[in-house]
Amino acid sequence: MKSIARLFPGDAIIRLQCVIIIVVAVVFPALLGSRFFSVANFQSIGSQLPILGMLALGMGITMLTGGINLSIIAGANACSLVMAAVIVAHPDNPLFLALALLAGLLVAVAIGALNGALVAWIGVSPILATLGTMTLISGLNILLSNGTVISGFPAAIQFLGNATLFGIPVALLLFIVVALLLWVLLEHTTLGRSLYLVGSNEQATRFSGVNTVRVQVSVYVISALLGWVAAILMMAKFNSAKAGYGESYLLVTILASVLGGINPDGGFGRVLGLVLALVVLQMLESGFNLLGISSYLTMALWGAVLILFIALQNRKA
Repeated sequence: MKSIARLFPGDAIIRLQCVIIIVVAVVFPALLGSRFFSVANFQSIGSQLPILGMLALGMGITMLTGGINLSIIAGANACSLVMAAVIVAHPDNPLFLALALLAGLLVAVAIGALNGALVAWIGVSPILATLGTMTLISGLNILLSNGTVISGFPAAIQFLGNATLFGIPVALLLFIVVALLLWVLLEHTTLGRSLYLVGSNEQATRFSGVNTVRVQVSVYVISALLGWVAAILMMAKFNSAKAGYGESYLLVTILASVLGGINPDGGFGRVLGLVLALVVLQMLESGFNLLGISSYLTMALWGAVLILFIALQNRKA
């Protein structure tokens, strides 16, 4: 424990997560034998984590400002449906693949700007603003796609979801790169520092000369862009796009953010903590699946853990 403390001085949540990872790595192999530490299980975890990870990063960055983005799943599905519709029109034309990615990017920017405008300019509560956009976008997704699946993507898309590099899923490598870029943004840029200040005290930050409207709009746009990347990974993994994909991820993205040390009231949290929380959740879910525990029971457990953790945070505050 002391060696972990020396590695992460002052970060109690990160030390706790490291301890949990060690405990899980001991308990599950004792119960499951070699199945838990098998290559197949690690590749399964590595292929599932990136999609959830991108969405959790998108959720976490809004929570750092004291907000939330309940529309991130619906927004990701909107991006995937738009991209899928363009791709399947001419699946063998690389130009249409590039146009599809651009169209998805523009959809993400529009959704992020809408959320940011509602929160920063109009002053709507983030939970109500993003709940409204979630409902709006979900309805449009089903209406425009008729609830059908769009499938049949070129090899370039499927490569992201199925290929490995030195045994490591390409999607996981992409997630690591994006997480590092977000860490640089938060820790080493003016926008990152302003983001934490807005989360700590928006009014004081505005009086100090920071354009808080621009900061909040930027945060929701970045969140939507992370949803766009998640949409690409979902298309690659499932070789299809549908309005209802990933709906069960919403609770887990919030849970990962809170367990990762991000304060729901804003101002505190780190990318490393969120990434470690994702690793913990994926290891636990994988172990539960191998033990034959119902996925519904697992979801109920995540909800109970979220309630407990928020209650403990509020009691401490």
